[in-house]
Formats: sequence, C-alpha cells, structure tokens
Amino acid sequence: MNLRKINIPPILKNKYILTLVVFGVWMLFFDQNNLWDKRKLNSRINQLEKQKHHYQVEIEQNERKLSEIQESPESLEKFAREEYLMKKNDEDIFVIIEP
Repeated sequence: MNLRKINIPPILKNKYILTLVVFGVWMLFFDQNNLWDKRKLNSRINQLEKQKHHYQVEIEQNERKLSEIQESPESLEKFAREEYLMKKNDEDIFVIIEP
C-alpha cells in the first residue's frame, strides 16, 4: 500500500503538532502523574481533610471538658459518675439502657 495515496490531513503531517499530541496523550494516560492518579489522590486528600476537621473539633471538645473538670470538684464528680459509673458508698446505681 502506498502511503502517498492515503489522505492524511495536513495538520497531522506537521511533526511539531504530532509530537505535541503524542506528548499530551503520554502525560494524560501513561505518566506516573496521570489524570486518573491525580483524581484519586485529590479524593483522598479531601477525605483526609474532613477527618482532620472532625478530629480537631473532637480535640477542642475534649480540651473544654478537661479544663472544666480541672476547675471544679463537682464537675469531676459528675464526670466520674456519668462516664465510669462511680458511686458513693451509700448509693445504688441503676443503669437504664434505651433501645
């Protein structure tokens, strides 16, 4: 088959355009930093940012609880009763579990 008889558009005969197209395809699909991997990494970054925000809020809440507990013995007693089911010697504890 003779290549001169095949009708190729003149823009594809230009070696610079052809090189640019091959380079673009290589970068989009075959390079280690291709679009698919970048998209997955951006998704993972967004997920980790949400987790980071969640944990920062949780840390702030725990710091507030800690400072409240350290400030007054009444709140320390309340915390011990609620979280660890501690009691005084003359008390009974009833645990109610809601369905």
